[in-house]
Amino acid sequence: MQSFAARVIEWQRQSGRHDLPWQRTRDPFRIWLSEIMLQQTQVAAVVPYYTRFLARFPDLASLASAAEDDVLALWSGLGYYARARNLHRAARAIVERHGGAFPEAFDDIVALPGIGRSTAGAIAVFAFGAPHPILDGNVKRVFARALGIEGYPGEKKIETAMWAHAGALLPPGDVEAYTQGLMDLGAGVCTRSRPRCASCPLQDECVARRENRIALLPTPRPKKPLPEKSTVMLILQRNREILLEKRPAPGIWGGLWSFPEIAHLGDAAGVLRTRFGAEVMTEGTLAAVRHGFTHYALTITPALLRVTRLERRAHSPGHIWLTPADAINAAIPAPVREILRRLDRD
Repeated sequence: MQSFAARVIEWQRQSGRHDLPWQRTRDPFRIWLSEIMLQQTQVAAVVPYYTRFLARFPDLASLASAAEDDVLALWSGLGYYARARNLHRAARAIVERHGGAFPEAFDDIVALPGIGRSTAGAIAVFAFGAPHPILDGNVKRVFARALGIEGYPGEKKIETAMWAHAGALLPPGDVEAYTQGLMDLGAGVCTRSRPRCASCPLQDECVARRENRIALLPTPRPKKPLPEKSTVMLILQRNREILLEKRPAPGIWGGLWSFPEIAHLGDAAGVLRTRFGAEVMTEGTLAAVRHGFTHYALTITPALLRVTRLERRAHSPGHIWLTPADAINAAIPAPVREILRRLDRD
């Protein structure tokens, strides 16, 4: 009888993915970039960003020497912007600590900003052929179903148990095909809904299939009400340009350009007078924009304000005046881009 790993390896070679743009390379820079982009993001969404990113930053040295704004601009729309900031920080750390050569030792890889144990394992496998286990969200689902592991995988005790299984199942050879096979199974066969069990190489030994518990595993996150938050984004318009300010990092959208924000629309005139020395005329609001984060939902009210007087402090570092058409190409969050597109159409 074939082992768990042998089944995965054989299936991957016959039915797995082999033509993704970051495959068929040992270049650790390209593999690292793909693994960071693929964190909590599907392949179809990543591919165009990966291609554009490499066209601008073809190697580690070009990324390390880039301005953060340029990096974030290319990441804009992909979400989870801390990944881009950490990618940039890690590139500079590699230059400083490792002379610009991506480190091969696992401990050196996992020590870089934005790289956890699973991502470091994937980089070590695909770039250096080193035998290290991985445990991303898709792989957790495969293990939970195939091995019948109950409990929410985000819970420390359950995750620790899964890591033990991941290490024990690691084959002595063909680790690249095995690791890619686990990823491919989780992404295309053992999916969250409507899994294609008839195509799975593990169907004969899958505990969830045998016990009719596919819909129950992995155990879902304990449900909690998603908090609701709201904000008002101030769209200051002057000479066909709008004002953007750079958000502080870390934090939500840290390092990106966005509209100034306040909690209540009625405070706009006083806040703008204090912060920018601006006198404004209110021109109404646009339809609210809803944006979901992992831990809360945000309702944005875009307020249109025409600037009638402005002091020089609104031209200070951290603030920029751009036309809506130019601002769309800046490093901005997705809901800001949506608002700007509305303005550009008007």
